[in-house]
Amino acid sequence: MSTRASGRTVGGLRTLSLQAPAVGLLLMWMLIPLAMTLWFSFQRYNLLMPSVTGFAGVDNYYYLLTDPSLWTAMGNTLLLVGWVLVATVVGGTLLAVLLQQEFFGRGVARLFVIAPFFIMPTVSALVWKNMMMHPVNGIFAWIASLFGLPAIDWFASLPLTSVIIIVTWQWLPFAVLILLTAIQSLDDDQVEAARMDGAGPLAIFFYITLPHLKRAISVVVMIEMIFLLTIFAEIFVTTSGGPGLATTNLAYLIYIRALLDFDVGGASAGGVIAIILANIVAFFLVRTVAKNLEN
Repeated sequence: MSTRASGRTVGGLRTLSLQAPAVGLLLMWMLIPLAMTLWFSFQRYNLLMPSVTGFAGVDNYYYLLTDPSLWTAMGNTLLLVGWVLVATVVGGTLLAVLLQQEFFGRGVARLFVIAPFFIMPTVSALVWKNMMMHPVNGIFAWIASLFGLPAIDWFASLPLTSVIIIVTWQWLPFAVLILLTAIQSLDDDQVEAARMDGAGPLAIFFYITLPHLKRAISVVVMIEMIFLLTIFAEIFVTTSGGPGLATTNLAYLIYIRALLDFDVGGASAGGVIAIILANIVAFFLVRTVAKNLEN
């Protein structure tokens, strides 16, 4: 830090004074909702019982942790996140390799593959529910009828699988976009040298292309997992968490507690548990990504 002839301070102190408003605003943006969630999670606050108030201690957490619906929702959340990640990373890698090849209409094909990412989750859920998976008027039912097969009532027979298919369809373009960008930086001379040494397409894919995409895959997994933990609109539009709790994830369980049961205290406790779960996942993901970047 130094002082100019005019007397104005330059360097660290001035930089700090310029950064302080933005940093303060960000802290308020994050800390106030977190503090309010923590506060309500220790309160008896149910809108259907306004006379019952006061400090609840850990009763909201105890009730939630001993409720089987929480563990069902956490299991559904992990299944949803895991299967969508596997499908988008594997499918995105294969599509990125395919779209990197030269063929007629490649630009149009890339556009159609990436387009679903720009459709709002509510709209895509409605399209899949009413046009694709409808047991009477859906395209899947029409295809099944061509082969003489009975139509599948997707949201009644395979509810979680249906939601996974919809979410995968939405997030596959994101994986393709990131991996296609990464694969374009692959050195063509390296691939050509491997081909001249007798390496086949599979060997080139597993020993050159896939290691080259390692960092991009780590980024895709990290970003997708952050958003997949909060999937809500697709479940709300298609199954409303049912049948029973078959498609209720953690975000939808918090919605049920807050806006259907009007239990603000219990919903806040669920929110705190969701924050802890997200931070645990983020911790391991950041470590994994940092390790890959160092390598």
